[in-house]
Amino acid sequence: MATSPPPLTGLRVIELAGLAPGPFACLLLADYGASVLRIDRAHPQAHTLNPPPPTSDSLSRHKSSIALDLKSPNGLALLRSLLNHADILIDPFRPGVLESIGLHPKDLLIVNPRLIIARLTGFRRDGPYAPMAGHDINYLAVSGLLSQLGRANAPPSFPANIIADFAGGGLMCAFGILAALVSRTQTGKGQIVEANMVDGSAYLGTFSRFLTKTPLGDRPRGENMLDGGCPWYEVYECKNGGYMAVGALEDSFFGEFLKGLNIEQELLATRNDRTTWPTLRKTFRERFLENTRQEWELLFAGKDACCTPVLSQIELEEQGYEQRSAVGLMGSPGLLIPQTEAWSSPNLSPGAGGEEVLKGWTGWKRGKEYQVENGGLVKIEASKL
Repeated sequence: MATSPPPLTGLRVIELAGLAPGPFACLLLADYGASVLRIDRAHPQAHTLNPPPPTSDSLSRHKSSIALDLKSPNGLALLRSLLNHADILIDPFRPGVLESIGLHPKDLLIVNPRLIIARLTGFRRDGPYAPMAGHDINYLAVSGLLSQLGRANAPPSFPANIIADFAGGGLMCAFGILAALVSRTQTGKGQIVEANMVDGSAYLGTFSRFLTKTPLGDRPRGENMLDGGCPWYEVYECKNGGYMAVGALEDSFFGEFLKGLNIEQELLATRNDRTTWPTLRKTFRERFLENTRQEWELLFAGKDACCTPVLSQIELEEQGYEQRSAVGLMGSPGLLIPQTEAWSSPNLSPGAGGEEVLKGWTGWKRGKEYQVENGGLVKIEASKL
C-alpha cells in the first residue's frame, strides 16, 4: 500500500541558529517532512569548496544551512527577502534581540501575512526574570516543578536538561507551531507563537501539581507513591550490577511481582500500611541482589508484574535499537531516521546544502540574486543586476 508524503512536506522553516530547544523544535518538524534551513553565522570558509568545521549543534538531521552576517545590511536584506518565501521562522533569542537587528515580528507579518513566527525564550517575556540569562535548571526551578523532583531529605534533583529545554521548550514550541498551522488553514493568516520553558515545564507538571491535593502526592517530596517513597514503584540494584525498575501499582500486578520474587502473597493485604514500607523496601532490595539482572529479566519476561530492566544507552546501541519517529502516522509517516543517526548525528557545517534549498524555495542562484561576501551570503542590490 502506497503512503502519502510526510505530513509536513512543503513547509519551509527558517531556523535562526541557537541552543538545544530551538534546534529540537526544528528537528521535530524536519523529521516529519518540513524543509528546514538553518541560518548560521558567517564564516570565512562557508559556501566554499573547503567548508568550515561543523557546528556543535548535533540536532541537525534532515536540515541544511546558509551563513549570513545579520549585521551586514545586504546579509539582513537577503534574510528579509527569504522570509517572504517561508512558512515558519524560529526565533531562539532573548527578548528584544530580533527587534534590535531590524526584524520586528509585526513588520515581518505585514510583508508576509502567512508567516508563523515562533519565539522561544527561557523565562517568560514579562515578570522579574524576563531580562535575565538562564538555563534548564533555572527555568525548571521557577516553574515550581523542580521542587517536586528528587528523594526525601535531599535537595531537589534535576534530570539533566530534558524537561525544560526539550519537553517544556522545544516540544511545546513545535506544538504551538502546529496549532498555528491549523489556525492558518482556517484564517489564511500566520501569527506569532510565544513559547517559554517556564510555562512549558509548569504545563508538563499539571498532573503532579494536581496530585499534591490528593493522598497520592500530598506528602513531602520523596515520600509519595510516584516520587520514590513507595517500595513497589522503585529501582533496585541486582547481583553483579545493573538495575530493575518496578512499577507494580495495581493489586494484580503487585501479586504477579510477588510471585516473581517468590515472596508470600499475604503482603497484598498490608502493603498500603506505610509503616511497613521500610521493611518491604529492605526485603525487595535484598531479594533483587540475589540474582543478576539477566536472570530477573528472564524471570519477569512476558509477566504482568511491571518489572523491567533499566537498559543503558550502550546496550541499546549494541543491540541495534531502531530509533523511530516520535509518533507513527500510518498514512503519512515521518522521514526515515537512519540507523547510523540513532545515537549520534553528523553535525552540520555553516553553508552545507543551503544554496540548493534557496534554489528550490525561490529559484535564486549565486551571482544573480545573491553572492558570497566575507563568509556569508548577501543580497545583490537591484542596481547590480
